[in-house]
Amino acid sequence: MSMSSLCDDELGLILERVHDPYDRKSVSLVCKQWLRVEGLTRLSIRVFELDSLRWFLPRYPNIVTFECSTLINDDELKFLAKTCPKLEVLNLSLERPFHDEFTTVFDNVCEDGLCALGNGCHKLSKVLLRRRICWTVVSLVKLAQNLTILDLAKCCLVTDQDLEAIGALNSITILNLEGCSITDVGLVSLATGASSRSLKKLVLEGCYQITDYGVSSLRQMCCLEELNMADCGTKVTNIGCVELAAIQTLKRLNLSWLSNVSDPTLLALAENCRNLKQVDLTGCELITGAGIRAFANHGCVQALVLSYCHNIFAYDLEHLALGCQSLKYVVLDRGWKAAMPMKMVENISRFCDIICRR
Repeated sequence: MSMSSLCDDELGLILERVHDPYDRKSVSLVCKQWLRVEGLTRLSIRVFELDSLRWFLPRYPNIVTFECSTLINDDELKFLAKTCPKLEVLNLSLERPFHDEFTTVFDNVCEDGLCALGNGCHKLSKVLLRRRICWTVVSLVKLAQNLTILDLAKCCLVTDQDLEAIGALNSITILNLEGCSITDVGLVSLATGASSRSLKKLVLEGCYQITDYGVSSLRQMCCLEELNMADCGTKVTNIGCVELAAIQTLKRLNLSWLSNVSDPTLLALAENCRNLKQVDLTGCELITGAGIRAFANHGCVQALVLSYCHNIFAYDLEHLALGCQSLKYVVLDRGWKAAMPMKMVENISRFCDIICRR
């Protein structure tokens, strides 16, 4: 039997075993039939230039993953939604904002384009819009009812209104709001909506407008496993962070550079968050040995990041290492370890690793 006698379905079964993109490209050059079948069986595509999108995208009607890290507009998103209705993953994240010497160039991604995606791609479950200038994601969130992962990091136009819509989702599991201009109003929407029963990972790093009031509301998130509140400013203190101890499902917590967080927060976490595995306290200068020692009897914590915590001493770490059998490593800044007596370093290292950070 010659290759030319094979039907499209048979060629498709062969191509299912070809995963290397360069091999698939070579296969597509054999003849028109191989070119057509390769397009029909392609599941993902990464686009670098959008000028010829309308020419080549119809070759790939069955893709489930679309990636593009260049500027894109509403018309192109509408065409994507119409051409690739089986889309599940949309990655439009920018590695850096686009700009030239004189002016910043903004995306033209508005409600119409995102709405078309929500309407046309019913299986859409993962949307990454990092650093995009999105005017609103309300329509997308309301239409994409299977959305589980949403990355809005550094999207400067995200508002509390967007969070209200996201809060109504009962499917969302991972939400990244790093650097967004949200307030306590938005946090309360997340904490009191359907999302509070599905969210497992929440990133609030660099959200300077939130305060203890909003942070306290997060205690209602009954499934949350990972929370990043690094560098959220001086309005987040022990008042709010102590309330986080009510989240008993919490496994990873980042409180780095919260200058008003101290020992009461650690005491509450050590007592109540028995599933906690990793805590990042980088730059929390008010924390002392008393807070660290509270984890000595914790049966689950595996890692503590203590860089630039200048009120913790070697004997505090030794007490922690001797008492906490689950501890695997602590992270210190390089100068801190150099000042420790060698015998104490050796004693601590018998029970856990000491990792130095510059």
